[in-house]
Amino acid sequence: MYFGPPPQVINTEIWTSVPDKFKNAAPRAKKGKPKPFLEGPSFDRAGNLYCVDIPFGRIFKVSPKGEWDVVAEYDGEPNGLKIHKDGRIFIADHHHGIMLLDEKRGVVEPFLEGTAKDRFRGTNDLIFDKNGTLYFTDQGGTGLHDPTGRVYRYTTAGRLECIIDTIPSPNGLVFNVRETELFVAVTRANAVWRIPLDDSKGGVSKVGLFVQLFSAGPDGLALDEAGNVAVTHPGLGYVWLFSKRGEPLYQVKSCGGDATTNLAYGGEDRKTLYIVDSRANNILTAKMPVAGKMMYSHM
Repeated sequence: MYFGPPPQVINTEIWTSVPDKFKNAAPRAKKGKPKPFLEGPSFDRAGNLYCVDIPFGRIFKVSPKGEWDVVAEYDGEPNGLKIHKDGRIFIADHHHGIMLLDEKRGVVEPFLEGTAKDRFRGTNDLIFDKNGTLYFTDQGGTGLHDPTGRVYRYTTAGRLECIIDTIPSPNGLVFNVRETELFVAVTRANAVWRIPLDDSKGGVSKVGLFVQLFSAGPDGLALDEAGNVAVTHPGLGYVWLFSKRGEPLYQVKSCGGDATTNLAYGGEDRKTLYIVDSRANNILTAKMPVAGKMMYSHM
């Protein structure tokens, strides 16, 4: 339990919202999901923000001016999106696995569907390390009743490895600054785990609890240059900024809906936090004290 000073409050504002023409023209909507649901924000080098729309299988591209465009629409359930340092756009799709977006053709194609013996249960989010190795969560329907969610990595040599398979609902993930540890949002346990990466043993060891939340589980994660971890808390409409020691430094409050599910640092100085207000179909922004850590170097 934390007994230190209370976190400082940071307010948000609505930067841009899904245009009505995209809210009302979604032919791939699944039964019972009549509205878009945003996830997976990620910036390219030109400052465009990409995000996914889960129920309608759409990939949005939002310009630095807040203008929306659909770059692809397909029969899937995209949940996470990240851009590789070589410019390729990867998607974690709950139904299909890891997908690759060809923006020029407006096509989403399979990249990883699992092994020959074991398909993925339901991939959720993904991230790349500085060398280009892909890490992603395979959540499926796991939870406290079935703590068998997985984290995989796919190396630059083309090797798929399961590094842990005992997580009750793994969700967002991010490295620490030195990339020696992996933080994973464990949604159904209302927690964020810290997973040391022990390459000498070919896996992980001494996995521990980073922070314990309440009421609802965490979703997306992001990191700043000081090693502070930003954690979305959907259901409450918060984003928490924890120090690398797990101290709550700031509480970012949504000015829109309460489904603050994922986030990314952006802006010219990378001190603006962009938050998907998923059910309300907004992108919120908040001014943060420290710049977000770059995923890769700009060329």
